Amino acid sequence: MKQAEESSAFFISGKKEVLIIRIKRGKARTKDVVPKERINQQITASKVRLIGPDGKQIGVLPAREALRKAEEMDLDLVEISPNTDPPVCRILDFSKYYYEKERKAREARKKQHEIEIKEIKFGPNTEEHDYNFKKTNAIKFFKQHNKVKFTVRFRGRQMAHKELGFNVLEKLKTDLAYLADVDSAPVAERNLLSMVMTPKKDIDRILEKLAEAPAEPVAAPEAEAPGTTSKEAE
Repeated sequence: MKQAEESSAFFISGKKEVLIIRIKRGKARTKDVVPKERINQQITASKVRLIGPDGKQIGVLPAREALRKAEEMDLDLVEISPNTDPPVCRILDFSKYYYEKERKAREARKKQHEIEIKEIKFGPNTEEHDYNFKKTNAIKFFKQHNKVKFTVRFRGRQMAHKELGFNVLEKLKTDLAYLADVDSAPVAERNLLSMVMTPKKDIDRILEKLAEAPAEPVAAPEAEAPGTTSKEAE
């Protein structure tokens, strides 16, 4: 087994030196923790369009003068738009800037949702309570922003009555229309009949409105007239 090799490098951030460690182990290699933006002496342009730490534009200056201004403020000169002419640089605290950038990237990754296709199976003669149970599961999947594939399986003589399967899918389409749209129409393949539904883009807003809607009041029983018994009331 090969011994782990270790190398290190420095980049300068204002008056701060940050040590970057790269570790090699065999053929595997860790990612270098190197900022994408060029900073301070790494900036190669002769002139830059400078933005101050308050976000206000200072103007086009020689890169050396822009760096001098950053050093006077004990901050860093960061190249934030390298592809413009001249490139745009900003005076800021690079360590705080990079930390905030990484934090936003982590939050964005957390919010990302990989859409899955959940499958729910029915029979052509699915009973009402079983149908409602599976429909509730479909609603749960839609709330999670997943697609749902509804499959009806036919067995033996049921193959002669495929219209029953179409009826099941049509009922699902109608019952769930407020939450989802049909992504692909019913498709028959051998003894299977399937349909895919996708949650609506504004499903979260729809669910919020449903949660805010007041429940329907239950009618109170009619009060009997004073001095009458139940038999008299009849």
